[in-house]
Amino acid sequence: MKLNSIGLSEEKSEILSKDLNKLLANFQRYYQNLRGIHWNIKGKRFFDLHVKFEELYTDANVKVDLIAERILTLGGVPLHTFEDYITNSDIAVGKNIHKDEAAIQLIIDSLSTLLLIERKILETASDANDEGTSAMMSDFISEQEKTVWMMKAWLTEEV
Repeated sequence: MKLNSIGLSEEKSEILSKDLNKLLANFQRYYQNLRGIHWNIKGKRFFDLHVKFEELYTDANVKVDLIAERILTLGGVPLHTFEDYITNSDIAVGKNIHKDEAAIQLIIDSLSTLLLIERKILETASDANDEGTSAMMSDFISEQEKTVWMMKAWLTEEV
């Protein structure tokens, strides 16, 4: 088995880079959706949601950079064109969303997709003995699970 410069299997690192590129493409679409709902949200909850969406897109932007840098660390090349992101993303495009509940549901759906991809990467990284990618995925998963819970709680009507 041939190892790369950080002591991981080159073959497994290539697979992880491909999977991380899929995550990167999905995160880029998630990020752009967040920008869109941040700009276009309307209604009585505007002030709270506008700030929350900014918080989320700022965090997504940081994660995009972390993912791209991990791909480079593994010896891969991060996707970096809109065409790449469109072709490799599963997250729905959130176009012209201005209602609060639709925006929150888009976030929940997007995070659910990201979590599925991240869990697959976590499993592959564990098999490859790639602690760096495993730790990153674990951190992402923990944060996003909590965000999904909070967003679902926000959608729940009080009785």
